[in-house]
Amino acid sequence: MDLDTSRCYRAISTRDRRFDGRFFTAVLTTGIYCRPVCPARTPRADNVRFYRSAAAAEEAGFRPCRRCRPEAAPGSPAWIGSPALVARALRLIADGGLDRADLPAFAERFGVGERQLTRLFATHVGVAPGAVARSHRSALAQRLLADTALPVSQVAIAAGYESLRQLNHDLRRRTGQTPTSLRARSRGRAAPDPGKGLTLRLACRPPFDVTSLLRFLALRAIPGVEAVSDAGYWRTVRSGDSAATIGIRPGDDDASVMLTVDAPAPEALAGFVARARCLFDLDADPLAISAHLRSSPQLAPLVARRPGLRVPGAWDPFEVAVRIVLGQQVTVRGATTLAGRLVALLGERASGAACGALTHLFPLPEAVARADLVRIGLPRARARTLHRLAGGVASGEIELVAPRGVDDLVTRLTAIPGIGDWTAQFIALRACGEPDAFPAGDLGLRRSAAADGALLSPAALLRESEAWRPWRAYAAIHLWTQGGAR
Repeated sequence: MDLDTSRCYRAISTRDRRFDGRFFTAVLTTGIYCRPVCPARTPRADNVRFYRSAAAAEEAGFRPCRRCRPEAAPGSPAWIGSPALVARALRLIADGGLDRADLPAFAERFGVGERQLTRLFATHVGVAPGAVARSHRSALAQRLLADTALPVSQVAIAAGYESLRQLNHDLRRRTGQTPTSLRARSRGRAAPDPGKGLTLRLACRPPFDVTSLLRFLALRAIPGVEAVSDAGYWRTVRSGDSAATIGIRPGDDDASVMLTVDAPAPEALAGFVARARCLFDLDADPLAISAHLRSSPQLAPLVARRPGLRVPGAWDPFEVAVRIVLGQQVTVRGATTLAGRLVALLGERASGAACGALTHLFPLPEAVARADLVRIGLPRARARTLHRLAGGVASGEIELVAPRGVDDLVTRLTAIPGIGDWTAQFIALRACGEPDAFPAGDLGLRRSAAADGALLSPAALLRESEAWRPWRAYAAIHLWTQGGAR
């Protein structure tokens, strides 16, 4: 979205929530920046400046509003809709990728130099990559202070700060307040009992078709690891050196979900938030995606029926990649059965799970790489494929990320015997959250996309899908949902 001053001002004047997270409004007379939906009195037009991201407003010296809490806004579409390289970098930053590496090493993952990556961020985000990472840490810390009873020392760890002193210094600079004063303002809110877990509200842009997403996940829920119903999604996870249970359920509106973590390790929380956002595709801009796909006569009625459809992502990319390989040449139910056998054979017991159906952790790549997978009913050729995939992930030779794009990931995965284009594209779509991934060889897609109910060839479907770029993954979900989810 271009930051046209008159359009932005009309949006804040009407407090239209469809613009929430698309830009931020900084008020010159107060030194504060807000979301477009802020309930405060609308300032005069000549007293405001508009920024594409919260990080850009903070770098310009503005403090976040205490009423609308910009740190809780959906991710800016300027971040999501920027060129593919920047969008991928932003996803990795949200997952803590820049906290674990310096900027030159981080840039190298994308095949560019540090200076080029910084220039791209300056153009499309408005600030350097480091500023985005710092903004993520600050936003998470403020949400944890406001919404939970987590001790301040653990908030610092959870948000990725090196020390409590660093947290104090950063929040004073950004908000003019200490962690203690930020928490004191929120004492009237119901805080969860630390002994019973921690709950955070994760915002997204409406509309949000959470029902279709939960039904998609329910068909593929791995016995012992996942449990899904219309009420929400639950699973076992690794939290530090132990097991924990997370739950994601719809919020009380169509613009959020609630993430609950049972017995969380503080250092794991930032990663949990990033994984939950990926799994439920919370950073999507449904209005922009729908507007593009509606230009297709074939997709227009499907988009009108489900304008908030999301692409189901992954909590654990390796887990989803294994699930997709298990699904080669079998039904969805058959793949679920095989995944359950794999977990029963190799998964660690998850003691103390909050839900009786959640009994195991999904096996680590090392365990899958050395196991006799024929025992679960796999053909020997597919067992060898899983051995190579798991062994490559365990050794670090194979990374289930796509910093250099879908084509690069597909090339790397199809080098493994037994993984073809369909499998690689499906892994890119779900495990890596690539919005333009498209498994054109899928029978369900070829049948749903045919106007006369026949069967399109993969080549014909690829030609037709060119008009759907860069949102072909969403087109695939619409077609699958129409014809019965794969």
